[in-house]
Amino acid sequence: MIEILIISGKGGTGKTSLAAAFAHLAKNHVICDLDVDAPDMHLILNPENTIKTDFVSGHEAVIDPDKCDACGKCLEMCQYGAVNETDSIFSIDPLKCEGCKVCVEFCPVNAIDFPEKHCGSWYHSDTRFGPMIHAQLFPGEENSGLLVSLLRKEAKELAKQKGLDLILSDGTPGIGCPVIASLSGVTLAVIVTEPTPSGRHDMERVAELCGHFNIPAGIIINKCDLNEKESAAIEAYGHEKGFTLFGKLPHDPIITRAMINAQAITEYSDNEFAKQVAEIWDRIIHVATPIK
Repeated sequence: MIEILIISGKGGTGKTSLAAAFAHLAKNHVICDLDVDAPDMHLILNPENTIKTDFVSGHEAVIDPDKCDACGKCLEMCQYGAVNETDSIFSIDPLKCEGCKVCVEFCPVNAIDFPEKHCGSWYHSDTRFGPMIHAQLFPGEENSGLLVSLLRKEAKELAKQKGLDLILSDGTPGIGCPVIASLSGVTLAVIVTEPTPSGRHDMERVAELCGHFNIPAGIIINKCDLNEKESAAIEAYGHEKGFTLFGKLPHDPIITRAMINAQAITEYSDNEFAKQVAEIWDRIIHVATPIK
C-alpha cells in the first residue's frame, strides 16, 4: 500500500490546497487529514460524517464537592496552580490541570476523581473525492501525536476493507510530535514550501526530519515567482541533498477563487496552473509507485 504525506515546514505555504487537488486527481485512495490541531481539508471536501468517535486520552482531576472537607491539601500540593478556592469551596481548572494525579493520591478523604479526558473527536466520512478519515482536537488539548497515529491506523484498515491501494494524507506544519507521528513508515513525503527566508529555513528543518527517519522526500516550490533568489536557493538545496523537485508553481489568484468556492483548484479550473498541478501529481505517483 502506498502512503503519500503532504507536509510543510510552516503554515501558509499552500499545502492543504495542493493536498485537496491531489485528492481530486488520485484514484483508489483514502484521504486522511492529519492536521488534528487545526484541520481545514474539510472546508474544501465538505465531508459527510458516517462515524463519529470520541478521542479520549490522559486524565484530569475533578473534585467531588459532596466528599470534599475543604482541608486544602490539594491546593497545597498542586504545582500547576490548577486548584481554585472560593469561600472554602475547592475546584480544579481543567485548562491548568496536567493530570499528574498528586492531588488524587494525597487527598485524605478520597474526594478527587480522576476520569479519562475527552480531548476531541475523530471521524469516518464520505466525500466527493472518496472516503476520508479526519479529526478535531478541542482547543489547547495535547496528545495530537497519539491521535495522528490512530488516524493513520484507521486509514490503513479502511483502505484494506475497501481494496484501495493509496492513502493520501495532509499533514501538520512544522517538525513537532504530530509530524513525527505522520512521517513514520510513509512511502513518500512531499514538502510544500514557499520562496521566503522563513519558508526555506523551515523546509530545510522538515527535510532533515525526513532524512533522519529515512523517508524519501520531494519538494514543491509554491508561489515560486515571488522571490526568484529564494526559489533558486531551495532548488539548489534539494539538488544537494538528493530530494526530488516535483515542480514549481507560480503565484496565482485562482487558488483563492477556488477556495472561496470550496473546490480544489483542479476541480475549479483547467487553466495552465491546474494543468501544472496535475503534472506534479503524475510525478509524485511515478516516484511513489514501486517498480514491478
